[in-house]
Amino acid sequence: MTGPRFPGYFADPFVLAWQGTYYAYGTGLHGHEEGGNGRAFEVLSSPDLQHWTSHGGALTPVLAERRDYWAPEVAEQNGVFYLYYSVGQGDQGHHLRVATATHPLGPFTDQGLNLTPDEPFAIDPHPFRAQDGQWYLYFARDELGGERVGTMLAVMPLRDPLTPAGPPQTVLRPSADWQLYSRQRPMYGQVYDWHTLEGPFVVFRFGQYHCFYSGGAWTSATYGVGHAVADHPLGPWHEPAGAATVLRSGLNGWIGPGHNSLVAGPDGQDHIVFHAWNAGHTHRQLHVARLDWTGGVPRVQEEEG
Repeated sequence: MTGPRFPGYFADPFVLAWQGTYYAYGTGLHGHEEGGNGRAFEVLSSPDLQHWTSHGGALTPVLAERRDYWAPEVAEQNGVFYLYYSVGQGDQGHHLRVATATHPLGPFTDQGLNLTPDEPFAIDPHPFRAQDGQWYLYFARDELGGERVGTMLAVMPLRDPLTPAGPPQTVLRPSADWQLYSRQRPMYGQVYDWHTLEGPFVVFRFGQYHCFYSGGAWTSATYGVGHAVADHPLGPWHEPAGAATVLRSGLNGWIGPGHNSLVAGPDGQDHIVFHAWNAGHTHRQLHVARLDWTGGVPRVQEEEG
């Protein structure tokens, strides 16, 4: 099945499996125009990754004035669910925050913490617990140094789900032309050929850490998902292929597929969850596909027909 699993807008999807049910969280405020509950991050539930039911928004907005709420991810520890997200205004001023709840449907309550106070722009938080039990928070941030200026991937260790244990460090920088976001983009008082890596998601497979990430411009058909590997969560990370080998436009008819998460399906196999544009390029929708690890290399196969 290559079509969307949910008919409405559902960008930057993350899926949590808990007690036999799948919960999906997506970017944005939910229900202000539709008479919904006015919370951020629409949350869906499913028994099988195919059929989804909407439960409205998951997070009580942290600010009275309207802001943009992006890219939620949820981790559970000791019966508490921690929702990490960014909030800002358009492409400006995003910082990472965390909210808690006692159930995946919420409602989640913000804990009053700015996890990235020193970053001018931080998005796409991804909480990850390593093999030794140490928690890390991966995210995307802007940097102006290096050969390719732009948004790149960073990580900081966590003492606990609410407390950073050290400063963030960059772990993966743009390295290829397919990661170009925009040429001659005005940013921070200068003009740059801006490159973008975003949406990190890390898993441990075959004795190594694997980081999936999206590259390029989310608005464009060149957007796709690449892959890096490391022996430790802090790296060094390297890209075996240096291309959008996991997901790319044209594969199974998808347009601009990206911002993925991974979850074990009912068959126990890894499935990749991501968004792609509808045919009219008016909104991004939820997609799910089985991930093939043949030879230890993650790929989504072309479907027949």
